[in-house]
Amino acid sequence: MCGISGAIALTENGRNRLENIKLSNELLKSRGPDKQAVYIDENVALGHCRLSIIDTSENASQPMSDDTGRYVIIYNGEFYNYREHRKILLDKGIHLNSRSDTEVLLNMYILEGSSFLEKVNGFFAFAIYDRHEKTVFMARDRMGIKPLIYYYDNDHFLFASEMKFLLANDIVPREVDPVSLYAYMQLNYHPAPCTMLKGVRRLMPGECVKVDLADSIQKVRIRKYYSLPYSRKEIVTPGSFSYDDARKKLVELVDESVRLRLVSDVPLGVFLSGGIDSSVVTAMASKYVDKLSTFSIGFKDEPFFDETRYASMVSQKFNTSHNVFSLTNDEMLENVFDILDYIDEPFADSSAIAVYILSKYTRKYVKVALSGDGADEIFSGYNKHTAEYKARHGGVSAHALRLLYPMLRIFPSSRNSAFANFNRKLLKFAEGSRLSAKERYWRWACLINERDALDFIKPLWRRVFSMETKVSTNT
Repeated sequence: MCGISGAIALTENGRNRLENIKLSNELLKSRGPDKQAVYIDENVALGHCRLSIIDTSENASQPMSDDTGRYVIIYNGEFYNYREHRKILLDKGIHLNSRSDTEVLLNMYILEGSSFLEKVNGFFAFAIYDRHEKTVFMARDRMGIKPLIYYYDNDHFLFASEMKFLLANDIVPREVDPVSLYAYMQLNYHPAPCTMLKGVRRLMPGECVKVDLADSIQKVRIRKYYSLPYSRKEIVTPGSFSYDDARKKLVELVDESVRLRLVSDVPLGVFLSGGIDSSVVTAMASKYVDKLSTFSIGFKDEPFFDETRYASMVSQKFNTSHNVFSLTNDEMLENVFDILDYIDEPFADSSAIAVYILSKYTRKYVKVALSGDGADEIFSGYNKHTAEYKARHGGVSAHALRLLYPMLRIFPSSRNSAFANFNRKLLKFAEGSRLSAKERYWRWACLINERDALDFIKPLWRRVFSMETKVSTNT
């Protein structure tokens, strides 16, 4: 991954802040350790921290300009079908100075404008500055894999890959957003576009932004350039597409997806946990890479959570060069503060610790690693998905649990014992099955209910409203 950052002065007063980007951009160095650089031009400052993956030469460094110097790009991501479009550009007589996907992206924008996004197969966050038109165009990939957060007021528009860049500029208020905190208490994360700070937002998947410094009325425009196509007419009717056909199509799509992600000019491997997701990725990747490098992490002091034996079985099956890192609890704790320094906002997924350490160890062998993250969301792999199916089709047993809900509340419900944990699951199912489909899914996606989350958040809300009342009274 790379890191991008930018500051745009919307007024003359905002220009005083542009020099800050030189120091602020350094804070993203962990995303791009290979090189850091900044471009500044009147009302626009762009920063880039590079992790070299495709074309590691100096010709592919960023911020990158076109041959005329009119356009400047900063880019974080991968453009999988860039070789195809690179050839098209060369056939049109376009001169290219590198073999990078960045230069292809920039020249496609120059030729086609924002419509070129329809042709890009990849994941990305980028900004392109047009010095003549005085515009900055930014976009985030369709699924929102690459991050892009922003803040703007009357004088400034700031954006970056990470929050720490925005916080380094003292114009961003350090005020917690109570609504985000309320959602976080229930979900253990806060959904986009919100962040934990008031006024700081995430660009949504498939969204783009155009900042037009020449427009005196509306300088900042945000729009959706992509959304998942869906209509009832497009739903496959029974019998029109067989299950066997669907299986074959799925294998083709996953195979193509993995193959495209193997394009790299640096050593590459796969995170292999032994679960279905990473095992499928390993199986596909091993077809295209001889003696594929795979990496697993185990837990010496917690054998219940150690699944390295499954990973070893998959490695043997596909003849990979397998590496296992076995951790003690002390080693896990030693890395906690490093992780907290990197995570800019509250995030309660404990797997982040293991993934961080696995990445740290894996970096000694390869520079890029594929993983199976996201498959549970696509293929309904969580307990809440199974519960939803049973709520709709569970018949007598599901109906009985609804009726038993008052009695289940009497018994202990926690993770402290097998019985209490089993009753916890039954109670949550019974509670949710009594709700509407929309309310039920929200309840099962949450770790605690809305009432408990509200009890936690009320004191903060009182302080916030009290402060706002004092301010309005004084003014």
